[in-house]
Amino acid sequence: MTSLTALMSDPTAWASLLTLTAMEIVLGIDNLIFIAILAGRLPPERQAAARRVGLILALTSRLGLLATITWIMQLTAPLFSVLGQSFSGRDLILIGGGLFLIYKGTVEIHNRAEDEGSPDTATRVGASFASTVVQIMIIDIVFSLDSVITAVGMASDLRIMVAAVIISVGVMLAAAGPLSTFVGRHPSVKMLALAFLLLIGMTLMAEGFGMHVPKGYIYAAMAFSAIVETLNLATGRRAHKV
Repeated sequence: MTSLTALMSDPTAWASLLTLTAMEIVLGIDNLIFIAILAGRLPPERQAAARRVGLILALTSRLGLLATITWIMQLTAPLFSVLGQSFSGRDLILIGGGLFLIYKGTVEIHNRAEDEGSPDTATRVGASFASTVVQIMIIDIVFSLDSVITAVGMASDLRIMVAAVIISVGVMLAAAGPLSTFVGRHPSVKMLALAFLLLIGMTLMAEGFGMHVPKGYIYAAMAFSAIVETLNLATGRRAHKV
């Protein structure tokens, strides 16, 4: 293994770290949306703690996945076939994660639609700190599979992968609070975020069934919707000032 000094003086290693870190941050956008929705179900004074604990535990799980790279890569091997369609361990995890996101998104949308008078009350019924943290961890593991497999393909040194994961989770810790506050302050943005969850859930299920969906299309659709909603919010603020 290359010494740490030699690794730090290698421009290729730095380029690999920057590229992989950027990739990890981009792949973590959908995870941040989910965390914002889940944390919003808790009382305001506990939301920040839930985000921090959930993301720190998620960091531990990601590093654990990196430590079992050989096992992770074996998840892509077919386990069984149904009607000519092969399924691997990764496929089953993606399908389960997609179903979970679709279920959570549907339940949250239903709660908000049914309780128009008090949108925050319904979504917080039955929410607990422990269950919220556990759900953040579970879905982060689902989202981590692709990012860890990507890391293995983009970097050959485990230390570079670990550094990229730590930096990306640090960025997520810094961004989760402002994103959650913004989503909670604007009901229409929260509904859009829930729609994103359904979209991501369907994408995960499609990937699990062997239908590759380019991530660029998904992020482009999310970015376009976010821009439209931003213009809508800006128009609304100007209308209130008049």
